[in-house]
Amino acid sequence: MLYAVLGHLHAVLWRVNLAVTRRVKAIQVLAGERGQGTVEYVGLILLVSLLMVGMVAAMKGFNGKQGTELADVIVGKIKEAVNKVAFK
Repeated sequence: MLYAVLGHLHAVLWRVNLAVTRRVKAIQVLAGERGQGTVEYVGLILLVSLLMVGMVAAMKGFNGKQGTELADVIVGKIKEAVNKVAFK
C-alpha cells in the first residue's frame, strides 16, 4: 500500500515538474534578447534619418552658401566620428 501511494506521488510530482519546466522554457524563449542588437541599430538609423530630414526641412529658407557651409561641417563631423572607430 505504501509503495502504491509513493508511486502515485512520484507520478504527480513528475507531471508538475514537467509542466513547470515547459513554462520556464517558454518564458525564457519569450524573454530572450536574441535580435536585440538589430532592433537597436534600426532605431538608431531611423533616428539619424529623421534628424537629416529635419535638417533638410529647416534649411529651405536659407540661401545656398549657408547650406553648403552647414553641410561641410556636418560631413566633417561624421568623417571624424567614423575615423575614430576602431575595429577589433
